[in-house]
Amino acid sequence: MTAERRQGFAPLRRFWAMTIKEFIQMTRDRLTMGMMIMLPIMQLLLFGFAINTTPHHLPTAVMMGESTDASRAILAALQNTDFFDINGVATTPDAMDRMLESGEVLFVVEIPPNFERDLRRGLSPSLLVAADATDPVASSSALGALSGIINTSLAGLRHIRIEAAQDPPYTIIQHRRYNPAGKSTLNIVPGLLGTILTMTLLIFTALAVTREIERGTMENLLAMPIRPIEIMMGKIMPYVFVGTFQAALIIFSGLFVFDVPILGDPWSLALLTLLFVVTNLSIGYTFSTIAKNQLQAVQMSMMFFLPSILLSGFMFPFDGMPKWAQYIGECLPLTHYLRIVRAIMLKGADITVLGFDSAMLAAIALVAITIAVTRFHTTLD
Repeated sequence: MTAERRQGFAPLRRFWAMTIKEFIQMTRDRLTMGMMIMLPIMQLLLFGFAINTTPHHLPTAVMMGESTDASRAILAALQNTDFFDINGVATTPDAMDRMLESGEVLFVVEIPPNFERDLRRGLSPSLLVAADATDPVASSSALGALSGIINTSLAGLRHIRIEAAQDPPYTIIQHRRYNPAGKSTLNIVPGLLGTILTMTLLIFTALAVTREIERGTMENLLAMPIRPIEIMMGKIMPYVFVGTFQAALIIFSGLFVFDVPILGDPWSLALLTLLFVVTNLSIGYTFSTIAKNQLQAVQMSMMFFLPSILLSGFMFPFDGMPKWAQYIGECLPLTHYLRIVRAIMLKGADITVLGFDSAMLAAIALVAITIAVTRFHTTLD
């Protein structure tokens, strides 16, 4: 091979050498390699198995005004369908209100007294269905299937004729609680409050320690007469104010731009929002102590943010997801905060009704703070 031909291949050899060098450098960054492999797998699993735009097995309670063949047939039909899971019995209207307000159930089917008697006499009795309509997607499909389920359950009873071509001999009165018009903004805007706080606060604090390390200013901080925990708290505190400002901005925008009400106690909302802000800051700070550079810190934040928006009930109904996805979702602070903010703003729920989600949010915050402090001490050592 002549010198001219070898010289002609030189750019290709340099290109190939640079490509190999980049592959080697990529494989040495185990965190980045792991995310490159896991991120598409996670997206495939979540969208393929966990996400269901037509939710099934929605928690439902019944309020039985009588115990007759008709009421038992309706109850059995609801239990055997994929749309509803009967997991409670409401004995009074107040109990029904509490179950809906706390989020324990999404539907309450009330069978009134003398329903079968009036049905046999052709008096067109009414069934009352109270639905939690804060999530219109979850409630609409199930309510649409309810008439067919009840028709099927009553078709086998003697002296009751239900013709497919005729109107049923009863009426279903639907009470869409908390969002009777089915406005999507009433569901989305409170959800955006938690989602925006999660995304921004995670990234802000995930860069807190790695930025100091990359700039070489961490040694200067350690040389100052200040303890490590004071460094951590001092770096987090500005973002507490940032998160509080963001939350106030979103809430006031929801009030005055999108007409989203705050029916509950504003101070309870403010207190639990502050707890949610601290939880996300602690998680982001933990990522900051694990990552070796700012790119890894952002990557870890996005890996946490993806399941948060998909498995928390923000984009898709939480109760419509499979059990394994719900178990993962229960470990995410956004899941509990979305229940809290929607219940306070749309249902007027007080903090006593939200005890479980408030306790879970506090527990996640405590664990996140403990891990963040431990990891920060390890990083300094």
